[in-house]
Formats: sequence, structure tokens, C-alpha cells
Amino acid sequence: MHRIRIVKGDLTRENVDAIVNAANSALRGGGGVDGAVHRAAGPGLLAECVERYPNGCATGQARITTGHDLPARHVIHTVGPVWQGGAAGEPGLLASCYRSVIAIAEEHGLTSLSFPAISCGIYGYPWPEAAKIALSEMARESHIEDLRIVLFSNDIHKVFTTVLEELQSD
Repeated sequence: MHRIRIVKGDLTRENVDAIVNAANSALRGGGGVDGAVHRAAGPGLLAECVERYPNGCATGQARITTGHDLPARHVIHTVGPVWQGGAAGEPGLLASCYRSVIAIAEEHGLTSLSFPAISCGIYGYPWPEAAKIALSEMARESHIEDLRIVLFSNDIHKVFTTVLEELQSD
């Protein structure tokens, strides 16, 4: 887990190969992280999503675009699950988000990625459970040198930091 960093900040200001967008299935922008990424990237991002991915993206999967007006060269969009109590396959779908993003990054030779806390906003995923899944999936062997989770609030930053420390001590 030595390559994983938890950062408090603004995902849209990350100067990395790719930032990860917690997208909706239509890939058309929206609220939260998705809206912030689309606003910061400019209208070209929406145009590229519409052209390249007219059918959007399924939950647990990912798609890549260029970064447009962002400092990041690319945006990897992934659709996290909506929390329904945990019995509707949410853990597997959330893990699939991280695996799909990392697979796309490796396929494109990217070496630095910044993630948000996928599904932890309006989708309602409990933060400790989401952190364990995110950090465990990110820790799997990969060729990506710089993995970050960029979190906006102190509260969620504290949860993710605590979970990372627990996983590192195991």
C-alpha cells in the first residue's frame, strides 16, 4: 500500500495522467464529483462522452476520455453502485469500479491516478465500507506508480486515513 496516498483537496486540480470521475450511467455530467469534473473540463468533455459513448457506461465499468481543460491528461469515468443496504451486490460492483479503472489506466500506460470516494456522496455508500473496498482494490499489484484518493471534506478524509492505517498494520 506504499503507493497509495490520501489527499485532502480538489480532484479537478490534480496534475496526474488521469482523474477518475464518479459518473452517472449516461456519462452526461450531473451533481457532486461528476458535475465538478464536467464544469472544470469544459464543454468538450460532454461532447466527447456523447460521441464516443452514446450508450453510457454500466455500473461497475469504466470509460476513458481526454482531460480537455483539466490539468489531468485523461478522465476515466466509472459508475458506482447506489447503496441499497449491501445485499444488492454493491460491494462487488464497487470493487469492479476500481478494477475497471486500473485496467484501463494500465492499458493506456498511465502511471498516476487520482480517485474520488466512489459512491460515497449522493449514492450513499457507507464511508468505512467504501474505504476498505477502495484501498484493498488499489493495493492489488499493478504498474501504476502513483495512486491517490482525493477527498474534499475533513470527515471523509479522516475515515479513509484511518482505514488505510488499519490495512497497513495488518
